[in-house]
Amino acid sequence: MKNILFALQLHLVFATVVFPQTVIGKYGGEFLSLGAGGRSQAMGGASVAFINDATAGYWNPSALSTLQSAQISLMHEERFGNLLNYDFASIAIPMENKTSIGASLIRLAADENYDTRGALIDVNTGGVIYDVQNPSARIDPLRIKQFSVVDWAMFLSYAQKYSDELSFGANVKFIRRENAEYSATGVGFDIGAKYFYTEKIFFGAMFRDVTTTFLVWNTGRNELITPTFVLGTAYQIETPAGKFSPAFDIDVRFENRQTASNLNIGAVSFDFHSGLEYSYHEIFFLRAGYNDIGAMSYGGGIQLKKLSVDYSLSQSNSFPQSDNTQRISLLFSLGN
Repeated sequence: MKNILFALQLHLVFATVVFPQTVIGKYGGEFLSLGAGGRSQAMGGASVAFINDATAGYWNPSALSTLQSAQISLMHEERFGNLLNYDFASIAIPMENKTSIGASLIRLAADENYDTRGALIDVNTGGVIYDVQNPSARIDPLRIKQFSVVDWAMFLSYAQKYSDELSFGANVKFIRRENAEYSATGVGFDIGAKYFYTEKIFFGAMFRDVTTTFLVWNTGRNELITPTFVLGTAYQIETPAGKFSPAFDIDVRFENRQTASNLNIGAVSFDFHSGLEYSYHEIFFLRAGYNDIGAMSYGGGIQLKKLSVDYSLSQSNSFPQSDNTQRISLLFSLGN
């Protein structure tokens, strides 16, 4: 933990010295808000306290300390009629001395985009022209290039169980954004905690981008990802018909989002996530949730001996013209 705190302090000093006047954009990390796992998507993203599997590296790294065996998770999602593909993969490994480590990878991409710059030629001379009004201009298909707009993020996670009730965790994350010939690189840190008030009631806290994450573009432009503080709670209700698990999260931001948030008090904004999971004998699951952008989500899952399959479907009330977002994820348990 001393090494983690030292790294956070060093990152904060470096960012203050190097980027005091050059930042001209924010919201550079919005793609990092899409979540991870079909289970959490169906729960409306209310996962900071609720999560207990390999996707915790994204939601709350401290929850990795609850794993009893190594796990691998894989996820695929399609948005806007397959225009965007969102993929997530992670691995989590419990270690000795009540510690756990993990690694997660995110890829959000719009693939197969066509670049026609330099493909407009003069039909008579064959030379490249830039006047689209020229009557002798035509597109040469052989000169058309393809490119992808891709956002990458890698999380390296560490968790430490302080006691049977309390765990701490941290992420160091590396971000890469690519858009044709333009690209940006950034490094950030997250810290989290999970507390078991009882065996059925637990709380979680996550401080994302705790020192502010800077993205440096090769154009000289710099963007930042401001800190977000997330608080969550979840509990379990046992009944003869099965187990019910409601969860609730609050995202607290300090970037003056005002009416773009669910609630704001001056420059401080609050966004809410809520979800409910029903479990039948820990084999079959039904879920529903509601998130901060007004999207209702539904889903289900099945848990076999070493494999869990989860599916979710969501539709935003704010953007009814957009297609439904579907997500499927797999979770493999590598131990007994």
